[in-house]
Amino acid sequence: MGKPLSYHAPADSATLSVRPTPPGETATWKDFVALTKPGILRSNLIAVFAGFWLASHWELQYGKLIMTLIGTMLIMASSCVFNNYFDRELDTKMARTKNRALPTGKMSPKTVMWYAVILGIVGLGVLFGFSGLLAGILGIVGIFVYVVVYTLWLKRSSTWSTSVGAISGAVPPIIGYVAVTGTVDLGAILLFAMLFLWQPPHFWALGIRRVEEYREAGFPLLPVVKGIPRTKLQMLPYLILLIPIPILMYVYNYTGMWFLVIGEIMSVAWLFMALKGFRSQDNDAWAKRVFLFSINYLTINLIVIILDTIRI
Repeated sequence: MGKPLSYHAPADSATLSVRPTPPGETATWKDFVALTKPGILRSNLIAVFAGFWLASHWELQYGKLIMTLIGTMLIMASSCVFNNYFDRELDTKMARTKNRALPTGKMSPKTVMWYAVILGIVGLGVLFGFSGLLAGILGIVGIFVYVVVYTLWLKRSSTWSTSVGAISGAVPPIIGYVAVTGTVDLGAILLFAMLFLWQPPHFWALGIRRVEEYREAGFPLLPVVKGIPRTKLQMLPYLILLIPIPILMYVYNYTGMWFLVIGEIMSVAWLFMALKGFRSQDNDAWAKRVFLFSINYLTINLIVIILDTIRI
């Protein structure tokens, strides 16, 4: 998918490309929280809960639910902290990331690395101990894909990074699901598909808005390498494939009529919005609308899945 851009990997030096910390300015607990990317954690915890709830059908094991949420939150936090660690040089080149704790020098790379390792070990321990073997294995898969395959490899070399990296983002609801069932069935596959297909068009909309920043930083993101028109076109297969998911979940009795109707309306609306992009004269405004809609799309669909499986 295009010739990879040249990129020089960050050196091991803890001082490489970071600004010196102003006198008296040290890291606070807020900086440690920010490293875990709370926005990503919140949305993924909803996905974990939705997966657990869908598999339980109201027969909830509350203790296992809480521990699964905690374990998944910790491994996701670990992955995000690792991402901050390995991207510390690149983060200095982008306006939206240059004020993070590592680029500013408020925290040392060594501290951040240990923070990531501890979060990951504790999170996996919780999943293996309380959520089951399969949930723990999926936790390892999620961390590996996000940290090694996405962050260290494809993000720096290929436009495939977004699509392949979406695997890790689709793992959390499956962890919740298999913590209940102990197996991967059609319900888990459909949940995975929904989260997997959602991510590329969501992220590419952000990429279009920030295309010059990504170009300056040297990220071979699709809008940078192939251009915005090609990116708009490549969104379409993902959005088209989202449309059958609410139908299949209804037909196979995983969800009810509410998700069938609302999920279909939102999927078709997103596709229609994407198609309008080919006539848009303002790519930034269009991409902003698509990006915001994508956030609402996921949140609303996950909430509807939860509410649609309640048996009163």
